[in-house]
Amino acid sequence: MKILVINCGSSSLKYQLMDMSDESVLCKGAIERIGMQISGGEENVIVKVDGEKFTYDKELLTHTDAFNEVKYILSEGEHKVIHSFSEIDAIGHRFVQGGDKYTKSVLIDEEVVNTVEELAPLAPLHNPANLQGYKACLEVVGPSVPQVAVFDTAFHSTMPAKAYMYAVPYEYYEKYGVRRYGFHGTSHKFVSHRVADKMGKSINDLKIITCHLGNGSSIAAVDHGKVVDTSMGFTPLDGFMMGTRSGGVDPSVVTFVMKKLGLTPDEMDKILNKKSGVSAISGVSSDDRDIVAAQAQGHERAILAHEMQAYEIAKYIGSYIAAMNGVDAIVFTGGIGENGVWLRSKVCSYLGYMGVYINEAVNQKTQKGAEAELTNSTDKVRVFILATDEELTIARDTAEIVSNL
Repeated sequence: MKILVINCGSSSLKYQLMDMSDESVLCKGAIERIGMQISGGEENVIVKVDGEKFTYDKELLTHTDAFNEVKYILSEGEHKVIHSFSEIDAIGHRFVQGGDKYTKSVLIDEEVVNTVEELAPLAPLHNPANLQGYKACLEVVGPSVPQVAVFDTAFHSTMPAKAYMYAVPYEYYEKYGVRRYGFHGTSHKFVSHRVADKMGKSINDLKIITCHLGNGSSIAAVDHGKVVDTSMGFTPLDGFMMGTRSGGVDPSVVTFVMKKLGLTPDEMDKILNKKSGVSAISGVSSDDRDIVAAQAQGHERAILAHEMQAYEIAKYIGSYIAAMNGVDAIVFTGGIGENGVWLRSKVCSYLGYMGVYINEAVNQKTQKGAEAELTNSTDKVRVFILATDEELTIARDTAEIVSNL
C-alpha cells in the first residue's frame, strides 16, 4: 500500500509518499510561496529522493496547481518514483483542530468538511489551509482515492475535564468551545509509542512525559497510553515560552499592555504569538542555534532566555510527575529536543530529586535524527532522545482506516 501524506499551510504544501509494506519514504518535499510571485533564483519547489535534494522555481497560483505539481513530480517528472498516480492507495492529511468532535482519525466526507469548517475559528490559520489541501487533492484525483484527516488534537482527547477545563464562566465552554485542546498530538503519539518499544514494554504499563521542543513546543503527560494533560491549550500559544510565543502569562498583563499601548485584540495576539518568547527575551533570534552561539559569547539576555526556557520546561515536567503520581520515561524530541544539548542537560539538572542523572558524554554527541538513551536501562526514571515522525503517524492512521473500508 502506498500512502501520500499532505500537510498544507496557507501558502505551502508539504508532501511525503510512503510504501507501507516497509514504511519506507519513496519521495518527500515541499512547495512554498503558493499564490505568490516567484522572483529570479527563488527555488520554491523541493524534491528529496534517495537521499538527494533537488530544487527549482515554478509559479503556482493555487493549491490545486501545487498538487498537480506534486502529481507530476511523483509520477511523471525526472525524479519520478511511481509509474502512475493510480498506484497511490490513499491520501492522509494533517488537520490541526478536531475540537470535541474528532477523537481519532477519520475518512473525509462532506460531513467532515462541514465540521472542520465550523471549527475554523478555533484554528483560523490552520484548518482552512488544511481543507484547501484536501479540496485540491479531490479536484485532481477525484473521489475514487480515499482521503483521511488526522487531527493534531485527537491524541489529547483522553484528557479528563479537570485537566482541559478553564476556570472561566462555564457557558464559554458550552457556547464557544473554550477549553484546553492540546496540539502536536501526532508527535506525542509517535514518540510515546516509540519509547515504549525502546523499553521493551507496553505503553499501557508506562507513565511517560513527552517533550516536543522546537520553535513551537509542548509537553504531554501520557499515563498508561492516555494523555492526561498537555501544555498547549485553547490555542498553541499556551504553555511555556517558545521561539516567538509567550506561553502562559498573567491574563492581566495582556489587558494592561493593551490599555497602555491602545492595542486591538489582533495586535495583541500578534505580539504574543510573533514578537514574544525566546526572541523577545534574548533580543537575538528565535532560532535556538543563534541563542546557543550568543550564550557561548556571554550574551546576558541570551543566557536569560535559555535559563527561563529550561526552568519553565522543568516546572511542567515536575507538575506532570505529580499529576501521574510518578514517571517511568521522559522523552526529548523535535528540532530543539533532538539538537539542544545545553537545554537537555539543564532541564535534567532539575530532576535529581527523581534520581535522574544523565550521561553527559552521550548527551553531548547525540544530534538530530539519532536515537539515544541518556540514562541506564536499570534507572527508575529513564531519559531518551527520539526523532519524531509525524508523517509516519499520519500514514499509519490512513492505512489502518483504508484497510478497513
